[in-house]
Amino acid sequence: MKYLYLVCAGLLFLALANLPIGYYTFLRIIVSIGAIVVVVEEWKNGYNFWVISFGIIAVVFNPLIPIYLYKKDSWVIIDAVVAVLFLIKSLTQKNITEEKPR
Repeated sequence: MKYLYLVCAGLLFLALANLPIGYYTFLRIIVSIGAIVVVVEEWKNGYNFWVISFGIIAVVFNPLIPIYLYKKDSWVIIDAVVAVLFLIKSLTQKNITEEKPR
């Protein structure tokens, strides 16, 4: 999962540039998937900061019923904040290793 979070963060940082509209549609799909994965993984721990924040991210970036903010400046701030959240989540992600039976 750590790599998915890093990919989402990288794509969000790339979105700060002026790119074609197709990229932003692709971005919505990938970020929504990443946010839903975080919500599902963190749901095991109950409601916490990650569930709430990434639930909101999944709603804002959903590709089915998109939210349009017609100013690029608004999206730049949102993209940067969400990218930082994905980076923090990837850095705090615990590595799950299964111990082999002896």
